[in-house]
Order: sequence, then structure tokens, then C-alpha cells
Amino acid sequence: MGAGVVGRGDNGGGKRRRSHAKRKPMAEINVTPFVDVMLVLLIIFMVAAPLLTVGVPIELPKTAAQPLPTDQQEPLTIALSADGVLQIQNEDADRANFIAQLQAIAAERNDDKVFLRVDGSVQYAQVAEIMGALNKAGFNNIGLVTDAGGPALDGTDR
Repeated sequence: MGAGVVGRGDNGGGKRRRSHAKRKPMAEINVTPFVDVMLVLLIIFMVAAPLLTVGVPIELPKTAAQPLPTDQQEPLTIALSADGVLQIQNEDADRANFIAQLQAIAAERNDDKVFLRVDGSVQYAQVAEIMGALNKAGFNNIGLVTDAGGPALDGTDR
């Protein structure tokens, strides 16, 4: 991948001359090793990318609501699974310190938007309890995350 020296080719009769003045540096760059490394990195990232999406399996209820617009700052996501596992941004949270954790997060953020992902089989009392804790911690802008394509109130499926 470096520069080499190429003779001018007019040695005449196969004799070699010792003069360095007649040689000029090779000005070509060998890109083959660079392409090989890039292809290997591409394959590594293609294999590793699906492994990075980790989370608790949640069956979201289906509604006819439209998706919320995205903002520049990533919104805080709270998840509650069917077996009662509570998570803040894909990390397990302790119910005893949940409000204190949320207050610490609220002090660092300038946005009070929270997305609440709750499994459809969880009772409403638990959802109301989580929403009350969010409100007490200072998060007043709570969005309930659902899957699109569910039934509407008029009985039609979208």
C-alpha cells in the first residue's frame, strides 16, 4: 500500500544503470486492501446489528391512533411487561426507587415527554399506578404506545 519505484524502461539491451535520476516514484495507490477491510467490516456490522435490539417482549394493544411525531431529543421510554418487569430505557427499574430514579432523570432532561409501553394484559390499576409515579416525578406529557391497525370506536378496522 505504499509507493514504489518504477524504472523508465529504456535501459537498452537489458543493462541496469545505477543512476537514481532516471527513476520516478510510482504514484498509484493500491485500494484492494482497503476494499477488503471495508467489506469485512460491513459483514461484521450486518451480523451484529440485529443482536443490538434487546428488550422485554410486550404485546401492545392495537388502536386507531396515529403515531406521535418524533422530536430531536430521544423521549424517555417506560415499559411494563405482562410478568410485571418494569424498565426505564430498556434497563430494569426497582419499584421501590422508581420515583427517585425518575426524578433524577427529570433533572437531567429538558423535555418532559415520556412514552409508556404496557403489555395489553396488564390491569389498568397498574398502568394508573405507573402514570401517577410519572406525574409525581415531573413528567406530565405521557404518551401511551400502541400498535397501529386496531379497531376504531365506530367498529371499523383500520
